[in-house]
Amino acid sequence: MGRVAVEMSMSLDGFVAGVNTDATNPLGEHGELLHRWLFADPIDPADAQVAAEMRSSVGAVVVGRRTFDVGVDIWQDVPYPVPTFVLTHRPHEDMVMPSGTFTFVTSGVVDAVAAARAAAGERKVFLMGGTAAQQALAAGVVDEVQVNLVPVLLGRGVRMFDGLGGYPIELVQARSIGSGAATHVRYLLPPRGGTQG
Repeated sequence: MGRVAVEMSMSLDGFVAGVNTDATNPLGEHGELLHRWLFADPIDPADAQVAAEMRSSVGAVVVGRRTFDVGVDIWQDVPYPVPTFVLTHRPHEDMVMPSGTFTFVTSGVVDAVAAARAAAGERKVFLMGGTAAQQALAAGVVDEVQVNLVPVLLGRGVRMFDGLGGYPIELVQARSIGSGAATHVRYLLPPRGGTQG
């Protein structure tokens, strides 16, 4: 099966969204600064390579409920044209969209990731949303983390690596690609069942 990946744009001070996220401001205050590398015109070739790899490698997505709530009206579809699993405590019928289906999983992040892995086949499962990513990291079901590090200090917002259980998780740097707009660093986590400190 494919790998489970957290891929997040993050400020130098560790934030993946600004404060006050809602449906009219899905990235929070100043959160759009984290994604300028992705929407630059013209886009730097290094950033374009990373964006193309992300689009071509995704086979399924797991999103947190808050990310779904603030994103669905903007996307008018699933975030990528693949099956998308919404991690939630509130049951909901499947939502068929133009490019895929939102399936709501109430039994926890491990089950949501397992369902997404089965749907993705050999392609990657992407985790979207800070809380969903944190829960998956704490549960030990993530294979790799890609941080698209953006040269901005947000000062406040949603931190990427909070709530991981208070123990160290050692990662191995697998790749680093830089541009003027972002430094894209991929880290690998120990295999499932390996030690995490």
